[in-house]
Amino acid sequence: MRALCWRGKRDVRVETVPDPEIINPRDAIIKVTSTAICGSDLHLYDGYIPSMEAGDILGHEFMGEVVEIGAGVSSLKVGDRVVVPFTIACGQCFFCQNEMWSLCDNSNPNAAVLEKLYGSSGSGLFGYSHMMGGYAGGQAEYVRVPFADVGPLKIPDGLADEQVLFLSDIFPTGYMAAENCNIQRGDTVAVWGCGPVGQFAIKSAYLLGAERVIAIDEVPERLAMAREQGQAETIDFSKEHVLERLKELTGGRGPDSVIEAVGLEAHGTSIDAMYDRVKAAAWMATDRPHALREAIMACRKGGTVSIPGVYGGFLDKVPLGAAFSKGLTFKMGQTHVHKYLKPLLEHVERGDIDPTFVITHQLRLEDAAKGYDVFSHRDDGCIKVVLKP
Repeated sequence: MRALCWRGKRDVRVETVPDPEIINPRDAIIKVTSTAICGSDLHLYDGYIPSMEAGDILGHEFMGEVVEIGAGVSSLKVGDRVVVPFTIACGQCFFCQNEMWSLCDNSNPNAAVLEKLYGSSGSGLFGYSHMMGGYAGGQAEYVRVPFADVGPLKIPDGLADEQVLFLSDIFPTGYMAAENCNIQRGDTVAVWGCGPVGQFAIKSAYLLGAERVIAIDEVPERLAMAREQGQAETIDFSKEHVLERLKELTGGRGPDSVIEAVGLEAHGTSIDAMYDRVKAAAWMATDRPHALREAIMACRKGGTVSIPGVYGGFLDKVPLGAAFSKGLTFKMGQTHVHKYLKPLLEHVERGDIDPTFVITHQLRLEDAAKGYDVFSHRDDGCIKVVLKP
């Protein structure tokens, strides 16, 4: 089959690789009909996530048709059309039983690696390094899905791939980020980063009762989408002082909650952002947390800082004293995708949201390397790339 393989920093190639096979009774083989490039894929592309190996198949946002099932899978049949969560969960451990699916104890065969780095391991992830399980990803013609009796969601007739594909990751991720804010009617929510996750966080904040959403970015197309599709007020951090502007917009108090949807490769124009870039370039720091610092400083006293943006290591100069003084609550982590699949599918079926709004580019799988380049450089107004095998 054809698949997109990682060959090194900023080097990805579509290659012919062996077809996946059933290796466990709970496996299924999916023929991929749509897949997408995620912002967190760029952390792999840019070389920030360790334990990648040449030839690894990328991609964790995908859906398709079931073409083979293991003997232990009774919930699916050949021909079913499914969306697959990017987090892999066994369904039986303490964390799965308590709907903390991304913390599954049994789906990462390389858990010992993460235990050394972080003290414990979360779930395995598709196409996201060997420390996350070494699973082949879905930017391919076919993919093996472990624990297929637990993860995949069957899609009803009448819905196009593009309407449901993002249930695999960015829609639940944006929704969980907003849910973590404990939004009350009338709240103001500020969102750092108007990429795909940020766009869904904006939409989700309104679904959960926010009165105002203020979105922060510098990319004109992203800011325009936040205004036109998300009805958000916007701040261009390249032209305005974010903290001062947020105070003006909130009567001096600050947003009730903040969502940091940028993560470890934050950009900025301030001294601390330049400091981050120098340290990261010299391999003296693992992450660039400028956006997180700003979000902490902006949030009102007693508010919530929600972090769906991916971080990978140790953060420098984080204003924890400010967070403590203001009594902030922090909520973060990989998305418990399984928890949100059915409720968010219902939102789509009712017409509460049309997830296709975020798609700006559709390419063939064979053109995936071009897709990464365009997405990485934000060329041609690129916000979200969907690939068709």
